[in-house]
Amino acid sequence: MDVRKADFSGSWYPANPSECEDEIKRFLKEAVSISTPGDKLTGGIVPHAGWYFSGSIACNVISCLKDDAFLDAFIIFGMHLHPGSSSYLMKEGAWETPFGEILVEEAIAGELASRFSFKIEKRGSFTRDNTIELQLPFVKYFFEHTKIVPIGVPPSKEAIEIAKAVADISRQLGLRVKVLGSTDLTHYGLNYGFEPEGSGTSAVDWVREKNDRRVIDAMLAMDPQRVIDEALTNQNACCAGAAASAIALAKEFGATNAEEIIYSTSYEKSPGSSFVGYVGVVF
Repeated sequence: MDVRKADFSGSWYPANPSECEDEIKRFLKEAVSISTPGDKLTGGIVPHAGWYFSGSIACNVISCLKDDAFLDAFIIFGMHLHPGSSSYLMKEGAWETPFGEILVEEAIAGELASRFSFKIEKRGSFTRDNTIELQLPFVKYFFEHTKIVPIGVPPSKEAIEIAKAVADISRQLGLRVKVLGSTDLTHYGLNYGFEPEGSGTSAVDWVREKNDRRVIDAMLAMDPQRVIDEALTNQNACCAGAAASAIALAKEFGATNAEEIIYSTSYEKSPGSSFVGYVGVVF
C-alpha cells in the first residue's frame, strides 16, 4: 500500500501513541460545551499550528463531531495555497499517524479526480504542508475506522465547486461523511511581514477584536465566498479556501448555523510581537 509518512510527528505533535493520547486527554479537560449534539453536526473549522499552540482547539472541535453512527469518511480541506494555485488530492493509499495508518476513501477521491484537475499527491511526491496532517491523529483517535479524503484547495471559486461535488459524489455512493476545514487566522508581526497596527498590546487587541473577528463572523454567517474575500482583503485566514470549502460542504449536508466554540492566539502561550489567531467552529 502507498503509505504517506507523517512529516510533523515528533516535532509539531508527539510521535509516540501513548504521548499523543496523554495530550488528547489533557486537551479534553479544556473542553467547552456546545449547544448541538454530535449527530446533528456536519463538520467544523480547525486550526493547524503545533499542538502546543492550537491542539486543544482542533482536538475539541473534532471530538464534538463524534456520534453513535458509523462515519465512512472525513473530507479534510487544507493547504497553504494562493488564488492561482492548483488544487491537490491524495486519491489512494493511506497516511501514517501515531495511532496507525488512516486509509483514503478511494471511491470519493477517484470520482473527484475524474471531475477536476488536481495535482495528485503520493507517498514519494507531495507538498510538505502541516494543515491536514495535524488533524489526522485526532481523527484516528476519535474515529478509528473512518477513512479520509485529503484535499488542498486555493481561495477560489473552484474550492466551493469541489465541495459541492463531494456532496454529490458521497450521496451517489451512499456514504456518510463529515468535513473539516483547516485554517489559522491573522499572522501578525515582523515574522509575517504584516504590521498594520504597529506593535504591542494594541496590535494584539486589533487582531483579536477586529481583524480575526471579521473572518470569524463570515464563517458564522456560513458565507464561503465572504470568507475568501475577507482573507484576500485583510490577511485574516491563511487557508481561506479550506474554510470556504468546509462551509459549502456543510451547507450541502443541511447545516444552517455555525457555532464558535473557542478562540485564542499564540500570544497567550508565547507573548511576543509576532503571533497567530486560531478559532474552532462547528456546523
